[in-house]
Amino acid sequence: MPVPIPRQRAIPAVESGQAPAASPGGSSMEEAPRKESKVENNTHTNLTLLLIEDDPGGSTVVPEMLDAAGKPIRVRTARNLTEAGRLLTDDVHCILLDLELPAPGRTGEDDELGVLKHVLELAPRHAVLALTASGDAERGAEAVRVGAQDYLFRDELDGRLLSRAIRYAVERKRSDTAERRLAEGRLRAQENRRLERGLLPTPLLEGSSLRFAARYRPGRSRALLGGDFYDVVRTADGTVHAMIGDVCGHGPDEAALGVELRIAWRALTLAGLCGDQLLGTLQQVLEHERADDEIFATLCTVDIAPDGRRAGLCLAGHPSPLLARPGRAARLLPHDNNGPALGLLPGARWPRMQVELGAEWSLMLYTDGLIEGRIGEGRERLGQDGMVEMVRRQLSEGLRGEALLRAAVNEVRDLNGGELADDVAVLLLDRTV
Repeated sequence: MPVPIPRQRAIPAVESGQAPAASPGGSSMEEAPRKESKVENNTHTNLTLLLIEDDPGGSTVVPEMLDAAGKPIRVRTARNLTEAGRLLTDDVHCILLDLELPAPGRTGEDDELGVLKHVLELAPRHAVLALTASGDAERGAEAVRVGAQDYLFRDELDGRLLSRAIRYAVERKRSDTAERRLAEGRLRAQENRRLERGLLPTPLLEGSSLRFAARYRPGRSRALLGGDFYDVVRTADGTVHAMIGDVCGHGPDEAALGVELRIAWRALTLAGLCGDQLLGTLQQVLEHERADDEIFATLCTVDIAPDGRRAGLCLAGHPSPLLARPGRAARLLPHDNNGPALGLLPGARWPRMQVELGAEWSLMLYTDGLIEGRIGEGRERLGQDGMVEMVRRQLSEGLRGEALLRAAVNEVRDLNGGELADDVAVLLLDRTV
């Protein structure tokens, strides 16, 4: 540390914890509040220093200081931590702390940096400069390790050096705070990403000849999980059950509710529930878990027979799946018996429709985010008819599985002229001979 040239120009402690004594010219102690108010209203002062020291031989001489703009640095003086607590307002930028000051409830032998630790707890957002005896660099370095931004020698205070140290301490504190918040934000983002990835389903299709593919794109910026949800499981009798749903809304609460419904659907399906009984139980789950009575969810469930040639279909306010078979144009499955969305009507019923699939087929389940994107700059939406025509064309181009879903989602996004506002979930089940 360079050795400064001492300068003995002192600033009167007009903002100390004690009022100044009367001057020979007749100034009384009652003038102190007026002087302090004048200094507090000084619009030319940028930085404020709080000096905390207790020197029995007299106050520490604080030289005249200027900030980077040439404006005087305001100084407040506190003789103990109680006074410091009263003077430590939001406009204080830096604290100059005498390490010889005793910490509350401790002797000097308990912890030589106890007062510093107390001040750091008292003022976690403020920059702190440690003031120590000349040549005691080891103690100063330890103060920096504990949390001070820098240290200075008591008998080598120089105005230019102290001004620079204050500015450096303030900027370093700001930098440290910003870096800590950035690191905390990164950790939270990483934890959220791990959590969201863990909440996406892992299909249970062991023993099935069906092929599975899925695409998921949340509408929330930088999110991995939205209000859409899906799942596929195979039960012990060989039946393959598939589900896709959509909770109204796009925030984290809707995403959490979607996860709860998906997990409940898997548990109930593996327990043997199906059709109307399953959807009725899911509605009870929704009604108990939703934060608002106006929140609802649409759902589509399909149970494919072990031979793969037929399936049962239940719709709860959800778009009907698309069925594609070789030699035939892709079409939507019947949706005449579409029941209400979950959470809208108490005691609602959801009829289960039997559909024929055939020997070889592709079945695509999707959420409304795939069909509600705009077409160009107008107000027209793609809609189900537009989606069917798009998928037909892509199938004729030989696209299948993951490639088909990727092309469909990308084309819908391009037609929309950018990112889709709604969540999008699409899953595809294929049976080939």
